[in-house]
Amino acid sequence: MNKTIQKSALLSIGLATAALLASCAMAPTSQEVDEATRQVMKSSFREQGIAKLDRLTQDASNQACSDAAGAALDEKLAKSIEDANLKTVKFPADGKLIGNWSEGEKIAQNGRGLTWSDKPGEANGGSCYNCHQISKAELSYGSIGPSLYNYGKLRGVSDPAAPGSKAIVDYTWGKLWNSKAYNACSGMPRFGHAGILSEQQLRDVMALLLDPKSPVNQ
Repeated sequence: MNKTIQKSALLSIGLATAALLASCAMAPTSQEVDEATRQVMKSSFREQGIAKLDRLTQDASNQACSDAAGAALDEKLAKSIEDANLKTVKFPADGKLIGNWSEGEKIAQNGRGLTWSDKPGEANGGSCYNCHQISKAELSYGSIGPSLYNYGKLRGVSDPAAPGSKAIVDYTWGKLWNSKAYNACSGMPRFGHAGILSEQQLRDVMALLLDPKSPVNQ
């Protein structure tokens, strides 16, 4: 290689390096990227019907999990999130936690609700089969969450009203009410806490999972 070509090559490399360093220096910070993302989200949605923009506002629990970007949370932070969400779990005043499993199956199958085209006050579905296997009769189900087939049977619940079943019954209610009470970054909807399902609907889903007569436990 002659000196002219060598100098030209070195100059090109130098210019490329300078351009690369300049682009790195001007790269946005993570805070700037987050803010830009928020602005894009806000500009991409509009309020319509019952769907309001406040759905884009995260509470402290969701924000912490978003900030983690898939990484495991600090153990103390995760515990504090779970403790805070556990305090939100509300049990029925009458103490009745088990409803009608056949109604629970309808709720599990129903994926409707909370869209701009739904009317205020209409009952929402739970869309449970979207993430879980539940009844063996249903061949179409998701696998994001664990199988719930034989949920009560595998946990030894032969009578949900029996004192020995109280721990698992209470846990199941709490999990349905606010899943983050047991898993800080759970992707499961907080059905009770967020007002997605009513107290009676939760009772019926509880029956689907725990009633020995439910097809789930056959």
